[in-house]
Amino acid sequence: MLYKYNVSNDDDLDSVFKALANPVRRRLLDAMKDGSRTTGQLCEAERALDRCTVMQHLKALETAGLIIVRREGRERWNHLNAMPIKAVHDRWIAPYARGAVAMLADLKERVEG
Repeated sequence: MLYKYNVSNDDDLDSVFKALANPVRRRLLDAMKDGSRTTGQLCEAERALDRCTVMQHLKALETAGLIIVRREGRERWNHLNAMPIKAVHDRWIAPYARGAVAMLADLKERVEG
């Protein structure tokens, strides 16, 4: 599945950063990176937590746009939506990485030159 995610300003990413700040939520996302999982499967992966707590974490991920939830009969399927993570990368990581690479290239030139 392909999902779109539009970021109109930095405030739109606040819920993404908040969701990613929690280690349980990051583990749930990791569990979905290779494919969709039912809520039951995710509860099995987080046995230390009760179902209600896992559901609260999934709701936070859904609110942030990091997962898409689809009901199929009695099952609730959770699908990873990586577009918000790409938006974080494009807005916050890539520009700073370019600057760091340029500084390292400059340092290398000074040391070797």
